[in-house]
Amino acid sequence: MLAACGSDNEKPSASPSASETGAPATGEASESASASAPDSKPITFTFFDQNVGDAFNNPVAQEVTKRTGVMLEIQQPTGNPSEKLNLMLASNDLPDLMAISRGDLLNKYIAAGALTPLNDLIDQYGPHIKEMYGDMLNKTRHTDGKNYYLANWYGLEQYPIFGFLMRMDVLKELGAVDKAENGQPFTAQEFVDLLKSYKAKYPTVDGKSTYPLTFNGENTGAITGTFKGMFGLMPYYETNGEIKADVKDPKYIEMIKFMNSLYTQGLIDPEWATNKTAQYEQKLSSGTIFSTADAFWNAGKPNAILKEEAKDQTKKEEAQFFPYKVVADGVDPAKTTFGPKSSLGWDGIGISKSNKDPVRAIQFLDFLASEEGQYLLMWGVEGVHWDMKDGKHVPKPEVLEGFKKDWGGYSLKSGIRKWTWTIKNGPGSDGTPYDLIGRYETDKVADLAIKNLADTSFDTAPYDNLGPSGGTPEAIMQQKVNELSSKYFPRMVMAPNEGEAVKLYEKMLQEMETAGLSKLEKVYTENFTKRAELWK
Repeated sequence: MLAACGSDNEKPSASPSASETGAPATGEASESASASAPDSKPITFTFFDQNVGDAFNNPVAQEVTKRTGVMLEIQQPTGNPSEKLNLMLASNDLPDLMAISRGDLLNKYIAAGALTPLNDLIDQYGPHIKEMYGDMLNKTRHTDGKNYYLANWYGLEQYPIFGFLMRMDVLKELGAVDKAENGQPFTAQEFVDLLKSYKAKYPTVDGKSTYPLTFNGENTGAITGTFKGMFGLMPYYETNGEIKADVKDPKYIEMIKFMNSLYTQGLIDPEWATNKTAQYEQKLSSGTIFSTADAFWNAGKPNAILKEEAKDQTKKEEAQFFPYKVVADGVDPAKTTFGPKSSLGWDGIGISKSNKDPVRAIQFLDFLASEEGQYLLMWGVEGVHWDMKDGKHVPKPEVLEGFKKDWGGYSLKSGIRKWTWTIKNGPGSDGTPYDLIGRYETDKVADLAIKNLADTSFDTAPYDNLGPSGGTPEAIMQQKVNELSSKYFPRMVMAPNEGEAVKLYEKMLQEMETAGLSKLEKVYTENFTKRAELWK
């Protein structure tokens, strides 16, 4: 497990402290300090990373230290990261640098004054930060207009997420040869006809009952994400200048009716709601399932088994589940929403108020944010893990092979993609992606996902974290509303008929209103409006 988190400020520093250089610990940068010549004297920072607790000593880490003079003591919680973060904040025992998920907890740190404002530091010591982040710095400002963190995995990337995954070999057997590989979407009726054809043609496989469609009951978000995408639903329903819950969008009940019709026709696995992940993957691997609704990468394990057990090894690739776009009636295929992605990123990397040398800290983060830093963190060391050929980054074959054989093990050994602080989505200036392992080489499933669904990506940033702050009465209302949504969704899908599904939907709305949904929607609208003003 991980070392306890504590401030390392009592340890002597090999470089001048902030007070010695004239830069106050509050992050107000000294005008006399030079941004053109970053300090490279050895210094050690403590860094709390809620995601990774590995020692900062692999080849990538060593190269980062060589170029910046910064050594990190990585800290990660024992147990729940959120609990440890709350404990550190309450005890005022803070490490020098922190990576915290964006949302309530990060906002709590900002409200408590635990993070250093970065604006002046960035202006004087962050040229690469300003260049790479651009307008993102405007969008990640706090309500007081100041920046307290740098996002990672930021910037909108046109990349697929959800889709209807269908066995390509079965698709071809059912007569959909023309759409199996060409990127054209299926209409809702075409999809229903395929499900019916599969059920008629394959009532059993090797003596086992088959189902045209199943889901992972432990991942409702993937199910709703896929069907909402089909109907072009957004995270919230905007109407008459107000932000309402998505369940009030007229397309939501149409989605429920469609799903219910699939269920009442016997096209959905009746056990879907209780499928655990392992059971779900086993069903997909068994050859008794034609389709599912999921993020395309979640079929990785079943696809590997299906390829290995394919009767015709010359066509083993086609035995896999491939992602396709299915479009609801009356919906523009270009306005489907299978790819919700936030340009604001995942985590916030900040400098704590306990950091005694915020200038060195921002210079360190500025290096990591630079293109040089991006490729170092995500590709490794030049000449060791990759080479520059004809002006492009080219990975060593053994690096790609190492990740194919053992992703986690090779990442730990090499340091490549071990830490993703300040990482930006998309390609670098030479066109190669910063994310070597996730984007440089894609398999046939990912290739078709990009072809079929990349155009459904949309930025959720305007809708991120519109809900109430934690610890407020409204937060309790939100929890109750979420519980009602989780409770009624499977019931509506599995209702005996459409009329009963509609009654359950209406009952859900009534109970949500009783729980305080209208009050929550005022919070959504107010936060949405404030954000729009802040981003101007």
